[in-house]
Amino acid sequence: MHNMGKLDLLGEFLYNWRIKVVLPHIEGKLMDLGCGTNKLVKIYGNGVGIDVYQFGGADLILEDTSKTPFADESFDTVSILASLNHIVNRKEVLDEMYRILKPGGKIIVTMIPPKISKVWHFVRKPFDRDQKERGMVTGEVYGMAQKEVKQLLMDAGFQIIKETKFMFLINTLTIAQK
Repeated sequence: MHNMGKLDLLGEFLYNWRIKVVLPHIEGKLMDLGCGTNKLVKIYGNGVGIDVYQFGGADLILEDTSKTPFADESFDTVSILASLNHIVNRKEVLDEMYRILKPGGKIIVTMIPPKISKVWHFVRKPFDRDQKERGMVTGEVYGMAQKEVKQLLMDAGFQIIKETKFMFLINTLTIAQK
């Protein structure tokens, strides 16, 4: 049985940091993809948290997040915090996020680079619920280069409107618009 909705102290601190960076950029109805404990949606108050694994609090668990049950143009903002690298079918999922976003809607992605991610996942393995409970599947990667994140978003039809570093310049916040 997993610890519903709780992360270790460092994991919780970093999760809260990402949320603080992302919150000012959210508008309207939110979908948080790879929501983990769904804290972002709970704090923001208007949205749906989706994941492939129930870490505690997700509104919807889907086996394949490229096939959501939502109508076209249902959301104003989509967030993917520290989880795009864990999505195997990234292109299809980003195409789906484009479909469900309203015209002018935003997608917000946070990501760390691969080398830092590999070291981080190794160091964090004993404490990281994602690694201990769900594990990584074929096609998941450790972090992603910013160039790759940008290209995936542009290939899905998004226009990059903001890129900024945070968390000691390790993490990148990327905001793109439909």
